[in-house]
Amino acid sequence: MKALIFAAGLGERMRPLTETTPKPLLRAGGKPLIAWHLEKLAALGVRDVVVNTSWLAEQFSRALGDGAHWGLRLHYAYEGATPLETGGGMHHALPLLAGADDTPFLAINGDIWCDYDFARLPRAPAGAAHLVLVDNPPQHPHGDFVLRADGGLAASGAAALTFAGIGVYRPSLFADWRATIGAAPGVEATPPRFKLAPLLRAAIARGAATGEHHRGRWTDVGTPQRLAQLDAGLAAESS
Repeated sequence: MKALIFAAGLGERMRPLTETTPKPLLRAGGKPLIAWHLEKLAALGVRDVVVNTSWLAEQFSRALGDGAHWGLRLHYAYEGATPLETGGGMHHALPLLAGADDTPFLAINGDIWCDYDFARLPRAPAGAAHLVLVDNPPQHPHGDFVLRADGGLAASGAAALTFAGIGVYRPSLFADWRATIGAAPGVEATPPRFKLAPLLRAAIARGAATGEHHRGRWTDVGTPQRLAQLDAGLAAESS
């Protein structure tokens, strides 16, 4: 299985830290956020990892090299000066991720930290996507998707959980993506720019998405304060 790490965001809420450092390269627990993912992917047996980049893109290859430090092969997918959003970024990276017969791949947000065990992810999801969900954090109290008792997902409901930014996807998620996205801004750009959420909701509507609830630790490192809290917590554990 191959993997994609989303690392192209501008990190606007993290300024001034991200004025000189891309958010996934900010350090917590003594290493860059993205390094936590790379270690777990290597332990899982993943060998090829695509890192999509935009803001301060040149820093990733300088910091991570070719991935040999982790026993990985890193491939950098530069999106230009304007990030392509999650859907456009994944679509742009598909040539580096997709294999024969709709082979699934793993994708992770580069600006999260969690203790989720990637080995729990299905290597062959039943549908087009399998999402990891977590309890709703204070900054996102209403959640994203509802996890049904049978493992399927619903697009909305009172018991919605938050998408953790960890999932397994099949390239077929992008079949007829233009019809699903519609005339959203950026769709006609080259390469196209669009969000992943509409494709996920379309997959949910046709019963082609599953999920699971991770009840362990998870942090969306979206502000300097949350980064400082995470770093302090990890430092306390290692002392």
